[in-house]
Amino acid sequence: MKLDFDKVGGLIPAIIQDSRTSKVLMLGYMNEEALAKTKETGKVTFFSRTKNRLWTKGEESGNFLHVVSIQDDCDHDTLLIKADPVGPVCHTGADTCFGEENKEDILFFKYLQHFIEKRHSEMPEGSYTTSLFQSGINRMAQKVGEEAIESVIEACNGTDERLVYESADMLYHLIVLLTSKGLSIEDLARELQKRHKI
Repeated sequence: MKLDFDKVGGLIPAIIQDSRTSKVLMLGYMNEEALAKTKETGKVTFFSRTKNRLWTKGEESGNFLHVVSIQDDCDHDTLLIKADPVGPVCHTGADTCFGEENKEDILFFKYLQHFIEKRHSEMPEGSYTTSLFQSGINRMAQKVGEEAIESVIEACNGTDERLVYESADMLYHLIVLLTSKGLSIEDLARELQKRHKI
């Protein structure tokens, strides 16, 4: 990444986006030193124009922004930083500096997919997900079937609360099964998108 700091007077705008929800959290400015410190510490650090110094977001509040990825734009004069926020981002106490609630429950599936992929690559001892991968494809497929049946039973004769619970179990086990086959829940989304006609 070769950034053109001179083009914009030494300070480059840095758009901060939540890595999980894709919400834009805030905008700040970085000089070369702030970017270097951000990369070194893994916490978003800006150059504060009012304080005239480096400022790590959360240094006073504890609401840090943990870096997930950094990329520049096509003109190499703006940064997009995807981060995991700790607490509200705005000094007003709001989730974002634009007054939006930073919540998109559906996007948890994306996070869960990545979490399960990490389990699959690392296979940590004592993890239920690891034990599923170790049990083999037949057992994983069987678990999806069991949870699907339990979801049907709850839909016909149970409560909405239990239907949600069992359906969540089914989706979790399905993601594990897909991951074991080198697939993902995104593959299902793409397939459904192909079928959808506006």
